[in-house]
Amino acid sequence: MRNVKALGAVTLSLALAACDMAPKYVRPELSVPATSPQGPAYAVDGGQGAAVTADTGWRDFFTDARLARVIETALANNRDLRLAVANVEQARAQYKVQRADLLPTVAGTGTATYSEQPLVQFGQSQRLNTDVYQAQLGISSWEIDLFGRVRNLTKAAQEQYFASVENRNAAQIALIAETANAWLAMAADQERLRIARDLEQAFGKTLELNKARFAKGIASELEVRQAQTSYDQARSDIAQATTLVAQDQNALNLLAGTTVPAADLPDALPQTGATLENLPADIASDVLLRRPDIASAEHQLLGANANIGAARAAFFPNVSLTAALGTVSLGLSGLFKSGSDTWSVAPSATLPIFDFGRNKNNLRYARATYDAMLATYEKSVQTGFREVADALARRGTMSQQLEAQTSLRDSAKVAYMLSEARFRYGVDSFLTTLDSQRSLYNAEQSLLTTRLTRASNIVELYRAMGGGLK
Repeated sequence: MRNVKALGAVTLSLALAACDMAPKYVRPELSVPATSPQGPAYAVDGGQGAAVTADTGWRDFFTDARLARVIETALANNRDLRLAVANVEQARAQYKVQRADLLPTVAGTGTATYSEQPLVQFGQSQRLNTDVYQAQLGISSWEIDLFGRVRNLTKAAQEQYFASVENRNAAQIALIAETANAWLAMAADQERLRIARDLEQAFGKTLELNKARFAKGIASELEVRQAQTSYDQARSDIAQATTLVAQDQNALNLLAGTTVPAADLPDALPQTGATLENLPADIASDVLLRRPDIASAEHQLLGANANIGAARAAFFPNVSLTAALGTVSLGLSGLFKSGSDTWSVAPSATLPIFDFGRNKNNLRYARATYDAMLATYEKSVQTGFREVADALARRGTMSQQLEAQTSLRDSAKVAYMLSEARFRYGVDSFLTTLDSQRSLYNAEQSLLTTRLTRASNIVELYRAMGGGLK
C-alpha cells in the first residue's frame, strides 16, 4: 500500500511539472489604422461627446416601443439564434469530454470465475472445482501528460467552446440589426404606399379635369393620354408597394420566429427616429477587439496555437499508467476478509521511432492551420474596420443629403401647385403640369429612401461597433 501511495505521489508530481510545448501566444498587431479614416465624407455630424457606444443596451438604443417588442420576440423565438445556442452547448460538452482526459478514470470491476479441471492423484482421476471471486478499483492506460499533449488538446477544445460563445453573441447582434432593418424597411414601404395613394388621388383629379376639358373641346386627346400615364403609374406603384409591405411582414415574421402582432407593425417611418442618434464620429481601432466575430477569430487562433503544442508533444515519449487495487478470494464470503487484498501497477512508455513522417506532417498541418487562423483573424479585423468606416462615411454626409432632399421635395411640391394653378387658368400647357407631377413623385420617393438610409445607417453603425449584447 505504501508503494502505491508513493507511486501516486510521484505520478502527480510529474503531471504537475509537465512541459508545455505550445508556442507562446502573442496577440497579433492590428492590421488596420489606429483611428477611423478622415476626410470630407467623415465630417463630424453631432458625434462629439457621444453617449451611445457598444455598451449601450439595445433596449436603450431602440427608442420605439413597437420595434423593441419585435426585437425581444426575435431574441426569444428566432431559430438561427437557437441553433447558435445549441452549438455552444455542443462545444461545451466536447470541451468537458476532452478535459476529463487530464485525470485518471477510476473504474470498479467485479468478477467471478468458475472452473473445473481434471486432477490425477495416486493413480486416480477426479475433477477439481475452483471458484475465484475478485473485486477491484483500477486505472486503465491513463496518460501521464509529461509534455502537455493532453493539456494542449484541452486548451484547444476550450478555445473552440469560447469561439462558439462569441459566435452566438455575433448571431444575436446580427439578429437585432437585421430585425431592426426589416422593421424600418416595412415602415418605409408603408409610407411609400401612402405616397402612391395620395398621388393617385391627385393624378386622378387631374385626369378627370383633362377628360372634361377634352369633352368640351378645350384640351387635346394628347393631354388626356399624358394625364392617364401619370395616373396609371401611381396605380402600378400602389400594387408594387402593397406587395412589398406583405413581403416585409413575412420577412419580419421569419426573423421573429412567430407572427408579429399587428400593434407592433409600423405604419410609417417615425419622424423622430426609432433609435438614439448621438453616435461617435471617430472610433479607435482597438474597439473592434470587442466585436464577437473578431473575438471568435482570436479564440480560433488560440486553439490552433495549442494544437501546435499537442503536435510537438507527439515527438516525445508517451507515458501511461495502469493500476489496480482490490481483493480476491476463493469464496464469496472471504472476499473482503483480511489478507485478501491485492494490487498491481503497470507503467509503460512508448517512444516513436519510425512513423514514416506522421508526426512531422501532423506538426506541419498544425502550423499551417495556425497560419490560416491568423489570416482569418486579420481579415476579420479588416472587415470590421471597413464596416465601421463605411457606416461613418455614410453618416458623415447624411444630414446634408437629407436637408437637400427635403428642400428638393418642398420645391417640387410648390412647383406642382403653381403649375397646376397656371394650367387651370390656361396660362401654361398641361405638359408643364405633367413634368411637375413626375418631379414631385420622384422627389417624394427619393426623400423617403434617404430617410430610410439614414435610419438604417444608425443601426448599422451600432452593429459594427459591436452593440446589441446587453
